[in-house]
Amino acid sequence: MSATAAAVVPPPGRLPVRGAERAAYAVGAALIVSGLFHLGVFAVDGGPWDGPVSWRKPFTFGVSFGLTLIALARVTSYVRIGERTRSTLLALFAADCVLEVAGITVQAWRHVPSHFNMETPVNSAVAMSLAVGGALLVVVLTAFAVAAFRARPAGPAGMPLALRAGFALLLVGLLSGAAMIARGVVDTRTGDQQAAYHSTGALKPLHAVSLHAVLVLPALAWLLARTPWSESVRRRIVLAAVWAYAAAAVGALGWGLATA
Repeated sequence: MSATAAAVVPPPGRLPVRGAERAAYAVGAALIVSGLFHLGVFAVDGGPWDGPVSWRKPFTFGVSFGLTLIALARVTSYVRIGERTRSTLLALFAADCVLEVAGITVQAWRHVPSHFNMETPVNSAVAMSLAVGGALLVVVLTAFAVAAFRARPAGPAGMPLALRAGFALLLVGLLSGAAMIARGVVDTRTGDQQAAYHSTGALKPLHAVSLHAVLVLPALAWLLARTPWSESVRRRIVLAAVWAYAAAAVGALGWGLATA
């Protein structure tokens, strides 16, 4: 085969489903169920919806981490990465998701804040485990993002763009999360723990919106592949969705800054 012919061969399809991917689906589903259960607890027990001590946190974190884990297990099958490396990264990410949701859930049942809480040795241990888990999230997700940008992902028309844009926005979410943790730790170390809970609020909308782009955009590309539209039309729709999602992230940042 000539070099010219080889250059136009389409990328391979998604990687086959392995044990790590199946396990990620199961763990993700369990986290979603846990989150929905705590929404029921909130409906029965009541209490504030906002603030550092609320049933909102185990609900939103359980559902968010569960959906993200399932989405990542699916979309990384289109990324050109070794199967063993992918399985290892997925296993680490699944374990980290469980760690994060478990720490937040335990503290919700103890009726104490989970993040930036250094008031007792137990609270400090939970807060530090959440911080370490956050650092591991950054490492794993950055590894997947680098792989997505290093080689063109596989998949139907629009999927490579959706994946790369989703991972780029995901990195924005990770950076905003790291900024919130850094600011909160500084406030806590200076003795103003309440300020730590309030000073990070401006970035929360951006953090929430950008984290889920890797779920929404590839899902759109996957759905479009099941329509009779041409590949060029589907690519244009995905491109428009990428710009719309980026605008939504900017809008979330502006809203957070305005309401903080």
